[in-house]
Order: sequence, then structure tokens, then C-alpha cells
Amino acid sequence: MHSKQRLVEQRLKRVLKERIRPAVHARTVPLHVEIWDVPGEPVPVAAGLAAPYRPVQVGHRWGPPWSTSWFRITGRIPEEWAGQRVEAVLDLGFDVTGAGFSTEGLVYRPDGTVLKALNPRNSWIPVADPVRGGEEFVSYIEAAANPALCDSHEPTPLGSVPAWITGGGGAGDPLYRLLRADLAVFDVQVWELAQDLDVLGGLMHALPEADPRRWQLLQTIERALDAVDLQDVSGSAPAAREVLRPALESPAAPSAHRVSAVGHAHIDTAWLWPLRETVRKVARTLSNVTQLMDEHPDFRFAMSQAQQLAWLKERRPEVYARVQEKAKTGQFLPVGSLWVEPDTNITGGEAFARQLIHGKRFYLDEFGVETREMWLPDTFGYNAAMPQLMKLAGVRWFLTQKISWNTTNKFPHHTFRWEGLDGTRIFSHFPPVDTYNAEITGAELAHAVGNFQDKGAANSSLLPFGYGDGGGGPTREMLGRAARLGDLEGSPRVVVERPADFFARAEAEYPDAPVWVGELYLEFHRGTLTSQLRTKQGNRRSEHLLREAELWSATAAVRTDFPYPYEQLDRLWKTVLLHQFHDILPGSSIAWVHREAERTYAEVMAELEGIVASAQRALAGEGERTVVFNASPYARGGLPALGAAVRTASADPTVVPVPSGDGFTLDNGLVRIEIDARGLVVSAVDLETGREAVAPGAAANLLQLHQDFPNEYDAWDIDEFYRNTVRDLTAADEVRAEPGGVRVVRTFGGSRIEQFLSLREGSRRLDVDTEIDWHEKEKLLKAAFPLDVRADHSTAEIPFGHVKRPTHTNTSWDAAKFEICAHRFLHVGENDWGAALVNDSTYGHDVTRDVRPDGGTTTTVRLTLLRAPRFPDPDADQGRHRLRYGFVIGADVATAVREGYEVNLPERAVLGAAAVAPLVATDDDAVVVEAVKLADDGSGDVVVRLYEAHGGRARTTLSLALPWETVTETDLLERPVDGAVPVRADTPKDTGPHLTLRPFEIRTLRIARRSDG
Repeated sequence: MHSKQRLVEQRLKRVLKERIRPAVHARTVPLHVEIWDVPGEPVPVAAGLAAPYRPVQVGHRWGPPWSTSWFRITGRIPEEWAGQRVEAVLDLGFDVTGAGFSTEGLVYRPDGTVLKALNPRNSWIPVADPVRGGEEFVSYIEAAANPALCDSHEPTPLGSVPAWITGGGGAGDPLYRLLRADLAVFDVQVWELAQDLDVLGGLMHALPEADPRRWQLLQTIERALDAVDLQDVSGSAPAAREVLRPALESPAAPSAHRVSAVGHAHIDTAWLWPLRETVRKVARTLSNVTQLMDEHPDFRFAMSQAQQLAWLKERRPEVYARVQEKAKTGQFLPVGSLWVEPDTNITGGEAFARQLIHGKRFYLDEFGVETREMWLPDTFGYNAAMPQLMKLAGVRWFLTQKISWNTTNKFPHHTFRWEGLDGTRIFSHFPPVDTYNAEITGAELAHAVGNFQDKGAANSSLLPFGYGDGGGGPTREMLGRAARLGDLEGSPRVVVERPADFFARAEAEYPDAPVWVGELYLEFHRGTLTSQLRTKQGNRRSEHLLREAELWSATAAVRTDFPYPYEQLDRLWKTVLLHQFHDILPGSSIAWVHREAERTYAEVMAELEGIVASAQRALAGEGERTVVFNASPYARGGLPALGAAVRTASADPTVVPVPSGDGFTLDNGLVRIEIDARGLVVSAVDLETGREAVAPGAAANLLQLHQDFPNEYDAWDIDEFYRNTVRDLTAADEVRAEPGGVRVVRTFGGSRIEQFLSLREGSRRLDVDTEIDWHEKEKLLKAAFPLDVRADHSTAEIPFGHVKRPTHTNTSWDAAKFEICAHRFLHVGENDWGAALVNDSTYGHDVTRDVRPDGGTTTTVRLTLLRAPRFPDPDADQGRHRLRYGFVIGADVATAVREGYEVNLPERAVLGAAAVAPLVATDDDAVVVEAVKLADDGSGDVVVRLYEAHGGRARTTLSLALPWETVTETDLLERPVDGAVPVRADTPKDTGPHLTLRPFEIRTLRIARRSDG
């Protein structure tokens, strides 16, 4: 027999596309269409319903970028359609691009209630089932003309705030054309035939050439196509389905892989659209999902990101009511445990804890659900503190998918236990389908089974299915596939179920799952550590201001009658958490998103500065003395940690530069810094040891400019070949001494950099205050510090600790880490001596080393200061910036921790009367107090979060300068941990409990105050 494989496959493809699928809605009558173009931003539903509409025809062009148009569609159902299922079918211009990146619409009944959404893969509206002939049909569609920015990565102005919003011009040319508006009979038998052929055809394609089942399906499909009358698809569909029935009834093998299909719609909280559009995307998606649940009681849908549901509750309460209704039936499943799906490289430790706190608490308050999963499919790397934070929040399981995007090394597991910085292990899963927007196709299932890394020991995987980003979520076609694939020969068994069901079963079947220790470094999207500096600075400064606002407000509330601003802090925290979403904080959103974020951060910081100032005034009291506050967890310059002291003169003044040769010297008796005529640091000597930090013949604080044009994603990526071209910025326009330091000015291209280098008395840190007027394109700016140090690893701060990474490239895993994340410090050193770089807003770093001809080793640490990508924001990072970093000479890791806090938490001076004793203090520098606040429940209890920061065992006595009754260890949500026994004050003068912490352990303590306190 000659093979007809390709012939039948091509035949199936064409017949499905051109005959069978169109026949699902073959009997049609046109709808009458009217339109109203909203003159500005989206309007309330009532305004849309009452608007002055004008008639238009199919073919009408509508929708300038980011505008909204309302359509009113009306029609009469033909009498001969009585008793049948009728739907309205519309195409608003959906052929432009895929689901989630095009126009979308939300459909309303005439009374303003939501019906469902329209999307490129979900373009129908239910009318009635069955209908009565002669009935009138009226619906309204709120249609969003979102530009399709995902199709090309070319620079585009369409991501900017439209001129018509800012008052600077017209709306622009329409983007879309109305292509279809019909009433149609929904032919159930034809639709079912389409699903039968789709599933069996997909399975046939996915099976190996040598599998007999593939050839059996080929023959069955050919016979079914022969049974289809192309001029009467509806009449012949039952006969064709009967041909396919035996193939669909053949059961899966007993050993078949089990796929847990979880309905899902990954909605980026902002990305190629602004935040306001995300609110509408959520409403559309959940309208679709709840409508689908009405027809499919077994359908389960999981949704993460509490922020999106909070928006829905506030702005679309009628849709939110439907969600709550479906949550009660067990169909709608809150998951994720987070406020948004944040970036987990850049988000600070306390902020990540608050992501869990606010996310978990929302689900508890609104749905009565204690979420046990961290659902984080899409973010750009995962810090090593996450397992411990998950456990402290009551999270048991972790899911992500993005690690499959690695470009160098394939991750060795799909199911494993992830061991974090402190030794906490969390059962984790990466769906082997390698997408979080699956459609349950044969190709996807075959890939999931073949790709699964843990065969033999485990036989289960999870598959999130549904169109994301406003694409409408799961569809009835996906559920049709799932129903047919539940027990089908040649396919894995597919069951639609809850994530918790999958995890419980997977954990039970794989009790000895392998362990991965440390961070999950994503070998991709490394540029997100640097892109959009202003956004990152807004986050860093807001995080530290929130720390200060809580600390000083709690202290003032305990010591005075200062009212603790519970609601204000809650709102500000949620605003900051929102902007930690993994396309906002990493700098990978359109210009509209980042300009809006910059304005929001300015408002947040101003409000927090007001809270801090009010609390400090209450604490300092009335007087004319200078009271200086120190929010750092370390004492400095005569100031207690977390307290304030009266100061009569400036502590640690800066050193006066002394001319030296063609340059200047800064010398404070601890270190001596030589700056040459080029403004470069050519020597940095630790005067206590005589050790020179700068490598022989090299210069530190060397600014270097690289070409930066990655292969794929501009704002996301830094590709390793950027190092092949470099320009050292050694020419200086000015190098001059000023009171307190040396000023260096450089110009290049269209940009200007001004740096002020200073050294304080009593300090080992050379401070570099940098102002940049940046006008480069597709360039990368680094600050290099070549050090005379043989370091086999670097030590970088991450949330609640630090990680060590090799400086060599022995393996492909080491070589892939050519750009790494550090928070406030990065340290390199030998056994007895080292140096650190600290910063106030830089996250991207790289560390390389080379052996010199003299036999010594140069370890070069570089900070990545700025980038200039052109997509999705063609003006990313253009303009003026100010940032600070410091070079700490003769530093160990403990010193780096201290200096990192100091550079980010400056002293604050107010006029007042007296010092302020800290509410809480530790007697071990390794134990860092990260947060001091009042309990969220309004009880007045004081909550303290602390951690071990040096990587060793620590013992401390907690000194409490407040009347206290008990101290109880809690989880992140301030609930007593299992087995916690409150420590009681033995006497009114009892200072506080004794604590022992393991390396990098995080502890949360709740302090109940005495009633007389």
C-alpha cells in the first residue's frame, strides 16, 4: 500500500478550515450595527448605554490607538429558527493578531449586566437555547482598540500615552475594521464533529511514525472525511461522527501519563498596555470564564494575583459577584498566594513578604480560602529566599514555567524539591508542556510527555490552559478537547482539576523527588536587572521609606498619642506591591506604564515622607536641639540603631581632597584614595593592612560603554556578545577639587556624566554620587572596579541574606551567569581581606577574573548603571538620572551588609528636645531587624521581623524598650506558628527574650504590650 499520509493530513486541514468550522454558524442573518466613539478615556457602563449611536456597516474602520468604541447590535430571530440554539457572531477586526494582543470587547445586556467577552478566539455571544422565532436581540459591546504591539519588536510610538489624553492632538487613524456581525444558528453536531476531527487529527500528528495507532487514525479520518457531504455538512455530520466513534472510545494505556489540566488565563498586570486596560482585561476574562462555568459544571479555573480581583471588586462588582458565586461551587479557584506575580530578583525581602501577606489575606477575607500554592508561571528568575518565605506564609507548593526559557542549560527536573537559602524545602513543579497558555492540543500533550524529565519515578504533570492577557481564558473548544482526551489511546490521560489535587497526588507519588539547592537563575532576560532605572529607583526608595514610616509610626504610637496610620500604610504598601509586577519593576513595559509608574512613585514617596516627618516630630518633642534619626539596623556616628540621638555637630565630616601629582588624594587615616588627572581611582589603600585594592596598572570607577543590541527582546535581554565591543570613558572635561570631594565631568555622544567622589572621616567607603544626562541608544553603561583580589566567588545580597556565585566559567551553568543580581551590596574577597560595592538603586552586576603576567589575579566587579533599549519603550531611560554607589575597601561580608543599609537609609535630622530610644534592639550584629510595625489587626501589638544576615548561627537577646507582656513567634500573617509558646515577661523590667537563629533564618515576633503601657 502506498502512503497517503500527507494527502490525508492536508485534506483534513483544508476541510476543517474551509468547510466544517464555517458550517458551525452556516445559517445567518445580518445584524444591524451602530457605533459610538468615546471621546476620551473609557466611560461608565451607564454612559455607554445612553450614548448617541450612529449606524455603520460591516467594513467600517474604527478605533484609533487606545480608544474605546461602543457598538449597539440589534436583530430579529427568524421564525424558522425556533427551537434551535442561536448565537451572535462578530469579528471586530480579530484577524490582526492573536488572542490577548488585539482588540477586545465586553458584551452587555440592555440592562447593563455583563454577558461575556469577545476575543480573537472567542467571537460568539449566546442569544438563546432554544429560541422562539421573532424575538428581538439587542446587545452592547464596549470595544477596546488596543494596538497590537506584540507582533513586531520594532520601536513604536504607540506605547506612549496618547496625545488625546494629554491634550496634545487628535486620536489618530483607526486600527480596526468591523468584519462580521451576524445572527447565526449554532449547529451542535457540526461543532462536535469539528472537535472530534481536531482531537484525532492532533493526536495522529503527535504520534510517532512507527506507531500503528497513527496509521489507524489516518484511515479512520479519511473515511470520516469521505462521509462528509461538503454541500451539506450539517446533514452529514452525524454519519461522519459515527465513523470516528470507535477511535474516540479506544482507552488509554494503563501506564499513560496523567495530565492535570487547570483552566488559567495569565494576565500581565501591565505590559504592552497600561494598568487601566488590565482592569478591563480582567473583567472580560472572568466574564467569559463564569459564562463557560454555567455550561460546564466540571470546568475548573485557577486565578492568581489578588490585586486583579481587588480591582474587580472595586470597579466591576457585578462580575466579582459572579466570581464569588463560582468560588462557592468550587469552580473558581483562587491560587498564587501573592498580591501580584512580582519580579523576584529585584523585589526586596520585606516587600516579598508583604506580597504573600496581602495576597493570602485577601483570599482568606474574600473567599475563606487558605491558598497553599505559589503560582508564579512567568517571572525572570527566582531568589533563594523564596522557599523559606513561602513556608512562613503557609505555602506548601510552588509552580512556575519560565525556567524552560533558559538559553544555555536545560533545567534537569520538572518535579523536585527546591531548597532555599536557609535549608527550607518546597515541593515544586515546572509544567513540561513549556507554556502557561496551553490549548490542550495533541502537539502540546506529546511535548509534555516527551519532555517530562522525571519519567519512571513520577507520572503526573500539570498543564495550564487558556488564552491569557485578555485573550479570554479557556474556550469551549479547549474543554471539548479535554473531554475527548480523558481516556484516549495514544494520548496521556487528561483530567480538568484543581492545582491542589495535582500537587497532593504528585507529592505522594514522588516522595523522594530530587533537590535543587539555591537560586533558580533564569538564563535569559538579564537586562531586566537594569532597564528603566527610574522605575527601579522608585521601588527601592519606596521600600525603604515604608520601612521608616512603619518604624517611626510604631515607635511614636507606643511612646506618644501618635495615631498609627493603618489604612494609609496598607494602601501605600499595595501600591508599591502592584508596581513590583514582573513587567513593571523589570522595565519591560510600554512607555505609558513607566511614565505612570514614575508619577505614582513620586506621590507615594511624598506621602511616606509626610508620615515619617509627622512621626519623628511627635517623637522628638518640642525644642530647638538637633535630633538625628537612624532607621538603619546598625548604630552609626553615635546614633543607636532604630532610634535617635541629640547631635550638636555633623558626625564624620568628609575629607578635604589634597592635590597629588596631576590629581588628588583623599586620606582619612583608614584608607587612602588616589584620583588621577582623568578622574579615575588609580589607588585605594587599606592603611591598616597596607593592602592595595586596585589591580596593578588598572583604574577603578572606570565608566565603560558597550553596544547593546540583543538578538530578541530589547528591554529584557543582555546577550553575552555585548562584551565584544567596549569604549572606556577616560577623557574628562573637568577634574576639580571641591569642599568635601572631587568632581569629575565627562561628555560623550549626546550624554554627560558628572560624578562627585567623597570620603568621610571614620569610613572605609568611597562614595560616588553620579548625575547622568543620558541620550544614548542601544548602549550599556558599566562602572568597573578591577581589584587585586583572587576571589573564587562573589557574594551578593538577595532578600534576607546573600548568595555566593562562582567567578569562574568552569561549567556552562557558571558561564551563563554573566550578568547577576545583587541588592544593596556585592562583595569579593580572599580569606582575610576583601572589598565591596554598595549602591542605592543598581541591581545588574558582572564579575570576571583574569590572571596577570605577574601571577596575581585581577577580579573585576562592574555595576550596570544604565541601558537604552528601544522596545517596547523607544525612549527608555532617556534623560537625567541621579544614583549613588560606594566602594568599601577592606570589607568582609558583615561590613558589606552594614554599609548596604547605611547607604540606603540616610540619617534624618529634626528639631526637637530629646533622644529616642529604639523600641527593639539586638546584641548581635548578625541579627538584623528588618521591620518594626504595629500588628495589622489593630490590636496595638508590636510586630518585629528579623533575620540572620551573615550566614552563620546567631544568638541574641532582644531588648524591648516598651512595657511588654508576651512575645510570640508568628508566621508572616502574624498568626502564632504551630507549637509556639509565648515568652512571658518575668518582671516589669525584663528586657526581652533570648533567640537562637540558624543561618539566614527569618523570624517574626509579636509583642503584646502590658495594659499599663
